[in-house]
Amino acid sequence: MDDKPSKLLLALVMLCLFGVIVLQYVCPGTECQLLLRLHAGWGSSSSAGGAAVFSGGGGDPYRAEDGTLSRFVPRFHFSEDELRRAVDFNIKGDDVIVFLHIQKTGGTTFGRHLVRNILLEQPCECRAGQKKCTCLRPGKKETWLFSRFSTGWSCGLHADWTELTNCVPGLMDITAEPTPQKPRRNYYYITILRDPVSRYLSEWRHVQRGATWKASLHVCDGRAPTPSELPTCYSGDDWSGCTLADFMDCPYNLASNRQARMLADLSLVGCYNLSVMGEEQRSRALLESAKRNLKEMAFFGLTEFQRKTQYLFERTFHMRFISPFTQFNSTRATSVEVEPETQRRIRELNVLDVELYEYARDLFLQRFQSARQQEHREARRRRQQERRQLLRGRLQWVRQEEEEELAWGQEENSTGGDYMGNVERWRR
Repeated sequence: MDDKPSKLLLALVMLCLFGVIVLQYVCPGTECQLLLRLHAGWGSSSSAGGAAVFSGGGGDPYRAEDGTLSRFVPRFHFSEDELRRAVDFNIKGDDVIVFLHIQKTGGTTFGRHLVRNILLEQPCECRAGQKKCTCLRPGKKETWLFSRFSTGWSCGLHADWTELTNCVPGLMDITAEPTPQKPRRNYYYITILRDPVSRYLSEWRHVQRGATWKASLHVCDGRAPTPSELPTCYSGDDWSGCTLADFMDCPYNLASNRQARMLADLSLVGCYNLSVMGEEQRSRALLESAKRNLKEMAFFGLTEFQRKTQYLFERTFHMRFISPFTQFNSTRATSVEVEPETQRRIRELNVLDVELYEYARDLFLQRFQSARQQEHREARRRRQQERRQLLRGRLQWVRQEEEEELAWGQEENSTGGDYMGNVERWRR
């Protein structure tokens, strides 16, 4: 009689577990309003936080960092393989991350993250007063990172895609430890892009303060451009003090469409020789090449989405940053008051960068969305597996209880039979 309440309680527990498992199968994901209401009703801080992450609430560290609507509507179609960027980066082997640093995109901040903020078995050694850090593989005297803050401007100041892809492999082989057989390296190219208008204004302010980047090599097809192919916009040592109007009026200004040009294969358009093809054909070839190279890169981030950039890098390379990225919406470019007509002209001067950035932003947000959905599915599978293991444990416990009860009953019957036999013998 005393066992009946415990059996009833056990049956109720089993029924509840079964109901939860069925609910997860019938209504997977966060779209299920019933589950969201249950989370809210329970008032659990962890559950509420998890729901907020996917609903775009205040607890989501990846909420729309640029102030746009959190519900993103894609414009371009990408395959599943193009969206799921995860590489098997072997830091202990021969793999190399190559950072293509485009001017005024926040690349300096991201570059410092790479050498100072990644959780590594053997962290980069950064000494006070030195710009470069030593980023060696565990157990080897060889770098795993090719960037400004690790190897310096080894392929030229702000080397572009054309220069890096032709320079890095040979340079890495020269500086590598001697081995009997030449290693087969995987080169993972990464970069950071920025809103074209903000980037252009930022470069103007930088040039206005005296920056020139005259040390850039611009090597293409084995040679640097001639002065006639790449004239300068100023006659003195620098262009300090230039007005925005002068900056925009120079037809040779490399600030215009800088991101598209630096990501494209310039060999396809005759490098800096503008007479090889017409302007329209050249622009279209540059843009298509830049889009293709950007899409095939292991990773790219956007200055306007710092936390999403951090998240996608960590998911892509299976690395973790020590401290979270910070979103700075106030820069020298944002402090410049520009008339709408001037902004329109800047967009016209950077028409290739504008189209490239729209493409990049769409791809970036689709990759983020895909990665978050995949992460949620993986978490749901882990929860379901844990519930199945719990259920199997419960069922095993019930079987043990039944077997023990059956054994106890058999023992009781056997004991009772022996006692009645003894009574019969006593009566005789």
